[in-house]
Amino acid sequence: MKRLDDFRMRMGRDELVPIMIGGMGVDISSSDLALEAARLGGVGHISDAMIKTVTDRRYKTKYVKAKQALYQYNVASADKSAVKFNLGHLAEATKLHVEGTMSRKTGSGMVFINCMEKLTMNAPKETLSVRMNSALDAGIDGITLAAGLHLGSFALIEQNPRFRDAKLGIIVSSLRALQLFLKKNSRLNRLPDYVVVEGPLAGGHLGFGMDWAQYDLATIVAEILQHLRQESLDIPVIAAGGIFTGSDAVRFMDMGASGVQVATRFTVTRECGLPDPVKQEYFKATEDDIEVNQISPTGYPMRMIKGSPGIGDGIRPNCEAYGYLLDANGQCAYITAYNREVAAHPEARRVSVMDKTCLCTHMRNFDIWTCGQLTWRLKDTSLRNADGTFQLLSAAHVFEDYQFSIDNQVRLPLPEVAST
Repeated sequence: MKRLDDFRMRMGRDELVPIMIGGMGVDISSSDLALEAARLGGVGHISDAMIKTVTDRRYKTKYVKAKQALYQYNVASADKSAVKFNLGHLAEATKLHVEGTMSRKTGSGMVFINCMEKLTMNAPKETLSVRMNSALDAGIDGITLAAGLHLGSFALIEQNPRFRDAKLGIIVSSLRALQLFLKKNSRLNRLPDYVVVEGPLAGGHLGFGMDWAQYDLATIVAEILQHLRQESLDIPVIAAGGIFTGSDAVRFMDMGASGVQVATRFTVTRECGLPDPVKQEYFKATEDDIEVNQISPTGYPMRMIKGSPGIGDGIRPNCEAYGYLLDANGQCAYITAYNREVAAHPEARRVSVMDKTCLCTHMRNFDIWTCGQLTWRLKDTSLRNADGTFQLLSAAHVFEDYQFSIDNQVRLPLPEVAST
């Protein structure tokens, strides 16, 4: 019976264990988690989502405080067009996070950074360019383009000395999206080094509408593989979304995929950046607790645990400190929704906003619990402690379970020995 370890993922001259851990923000895919994947011969991701918040937390910088102080005068204004990111600070924060991660890297694997196009930051082109170029300059092994079509993203790093050296890939959810990307970038004579095909069961933002359940990852992967063969394009395809066991992964490898991207099972590992109490909420979730809603200001549907404390919370927009989702005109759908509720309830000390959420603040505080569709199965991957909580797993345990398991099995951890 085949195991995932019977396969290898080839990217150019590099041969890797065909396991990629997805880039979950904000700092959920932590450096420690990414480095474990690399140590074990696979690919780990860090995320540059809210990068200044991450470096303030991890490296004791003061970027958020400085930005908030600079724009404090604008807090009461509904017009956020003046709130800009200092591009020099953005570059410094990105380099600090990447260099701090790469300096600790061991093993034969790689560490990539996930860059979301939908983090428009009131200057979409300029901020994305700084984020990507700074990551390359700091020595990241590769960049995964996420949350958007990224039709102009390659052009933003075309002049970087590492443009043809680093691994560059994109996440798509349809053949059409891949075709648009390849056509737009054909003049650069630079194909992506890999394509992550993310299906409808993935966590966080989805590349589908609210009709997501009508789509199937295997069907989309098959369409893309067929198209690449027809066009004689040798681009590794990595299947993602709902791959819960090593046997699930093997089925995609047998189809012709080069690897799999997984994330849900790593949310409850010790190396994951989620606070431990939140990890317990993931363990406790039932199938009915998982929902896809439209509260994200990005416009994309988003999958999360419906008990997330950030849902419906009408916190005042804090764009002066954060503002990562401000569009090119300084607007955000949450600001519009918040001001509507304030106007409708002028006497209320605090309003409730159900249709949108202040994603920056709530993701920073881990109050929006994004998750994959199969999160409810996590309780079957661990052991209960005497107090009713679940034993947290190591990233190595989960990685190696994907790598070596057979027959749809999940290997449980050894019981923890209580200290005396």
